[in-house]
Amino acid sequence: MTKPTYVDDYAAIIEVLNKYIEGGKQADSAIMKPAFAEEATIFGIENGKLSGGAIDTLFKGIDTSFRPSPEARAVFAYIDISGTAASARIDTNDVSGFCFTDYFNLLKTDGKWIVVSKIYHTHDAPVA
Repeated sequence: MTKPTYVDDYAAIIEVLNKYIEGGKQADSAIMKPAFAEEATIFGIENGKLSGGAIDTLFKGIDTSFRPSPEARAVFAYIDISGTAASARIDTNDVSGFCFTDYFNLLKTDGKWIVVSKIYHTHDAPVA
């Protein structure tokens, strides 16, 4: 009988996704890059249209349009793991003034989890 790996996989996925969260909070893509495969993609809806492509789009945006946000908060809404595939949802508040819902797809390769795709929803800013 083989030992189940779910608990260890769950912890490893949290560790990977925390790199994304911390990179957003610090407005520094170098912190989050190790969480993503070089071939990863990002997509969302901007101004009613599909927007995204290669993950470098995220990194450029973080480095040029975001500011450090130590007040930002994040919660893992779920992590679903099946063998070498997983999906996760993270909700964040106050990342450079934005609130996001992010969905990640991850694969376990060579014993390590890595994000292969991210889709997101940007929530409307609250009316003052």
